[in-house]
Formats: sequence, C-alpha cells, structure tokens
Amino acid sequence: MAKITVSKLKKMKQEGEKITSLTAYDASFSSLFEQQGIHALLVGDSMGMVLQGGSDTLAVTNQDIAYHTRCVRAGAKDTFVIADMPFMTYSNPADACHNAAELMRAGANMVKLEGGEWLYPAIESLTQQGIPVCGHLGLTPQSVHVFGGFKIQGRTNEAAEKMIHDAKALEAAGAQLLVLECIPSELAKAITEAVSIPTIGIGAGKDTDGQILVMHDLVGISAGYIPKFSKNFLLEAGSMPEAVKKYIDDVQSGQFPAPEHEFN
Repeated sequence: MAKITVSKLKKMKQEGEKITSLTAYDASFSSLFEQQGIHALLVGDSMGMVLQGGSDTLAVTNQDIAYHTRCVRAGAKDTFVIADMPFMTYSNPADACHNAAELMRAGANMVKLEGGEWLYPAIESLTQQGIPVCGHLGLTPQSVHVFGGFKIQGRTNEAAEKMIHDAKALEAAGAQLLVLECIPSELAKAITEAVSIPTIGIGAGKDTDGQILVMHDLVGISAGYIPKFSKNFLLEAGSMPEAVKKYIDDVQSGQFPAPEHEFN
C-alpha cells in the first residue's frame, strides 16, 4: 500500500472513496492493520478504558499517548497515524503546541482535539507551526461529565445548527480532518456536505467520508458492552486478519454501518 497522507485522504473524499480507520495501541496490531490496507490509525485516549480499565478517558496523559504512538508507528510505517491529545493538554495555544510537538516527535502525522469553535486559536496556532489537526465533534468523551454520560449529541435543531457552525469554524481554523461521533445520521451527512475536509464517522451513519471503530469493538472484546454503532467482525470472519479485511470491504462497499448501527 502506498504511503497515506493528508492529500491522499482529501482526494479520497473528492472521489467518493471511503476512508477506513481503526484505533491502535501497539506495533503488532498496527502492523496487521497496515497489511490489510487500513488507511488511518488513531492512537486514541480510548486506551484509558480499553487498556487501563478506567470508566472514562480522563486519566490518560500525553506521555501515555506518546509512548503508544511510538509503538504504533514502529509497526506501521506507511499508514496515516493520528494521535489523540488528552484531557486538558490543549486548553490554550501554548500548551497545545508544546504537547502536540511531543506526539509528532513520537511518530504521529496529525493530532486530534475535541471541541468546537472555541478551539480556533489552538488549531490556528498548531497549523501555523506545521502540525496537522483533526477535529472531533458530537460525543466528545473528554466532556463526559458535562454531558452527564455518554449520550447522543445534536438531536435538537439548535444543537445541530451549532455543530454545523463548529465544523465550518474548525475547517476555517486549519483542521484537515474531522471525526463525528454519536450524532444523527442526517446531521453527519449535512456536516460532511458543508465542509471540504474529510469526515470520519463513529456512530454517525454511512454518509460520512469514512469510518472508525475502536479495535476492541471490532473483535467483540471491549470491557463492559459493545456499542450500538459497532459490530463484531471477528464473529463472522473467524480470524483477526479476515475480520479487518471484512471491515474494510464492508465500509468501502457501503454495507457498514447498516441502519441498525445508526442514530436518528
């Protein structure tokens, strides 16, 4: 597989080719995912739950993400690697640049920040310093205590309009990719059409430019429960390589996500 870049991802959106992505936390799995042809890997602060056993993502540190980013990059030389910026590591432009630099040095191609228009100064500063940025709207896990739990976002007209506004603001600030999590499918479609940067959905329906899943959900071993928007591909495929291959095939053919994985 040819090296994946920001330009390649944007071209895929323009040509209607679906982007496939998974979380990854170590060299063994990132190597497997690259061999099967995954386009992008996210070193997610989801590790706070699936690796560290926490009830949320808030305890994850920048050092944790940097360590796992180095591991993921060691296994995947050509795949596009996005590193999550953990809770309270980007509350101002100076902190954002300092912490993002550590993740880029660890091997990331891009950093991901959760939040809306208020992130404009941080994203603008990161972009000026040569650090590509992925935005994240909808259910933003670092704000779980504000939301009162892991709840679907953007269901009212007012909330939907604000999210579309935020998406445009993030693009204007310099973001080059956008994750949309747990929002109604119609809203995800509207956002995808409103911005020129690629959108990657998780619980956001099939009309985003690509899909991402937590790797543990893909194989049905997440602690606690399997989210509505996920699917156990290992159950059908029988092996890890085949499960990843089926996920890629189903995303690119439009079979996943199916209506039962969407929110209205």
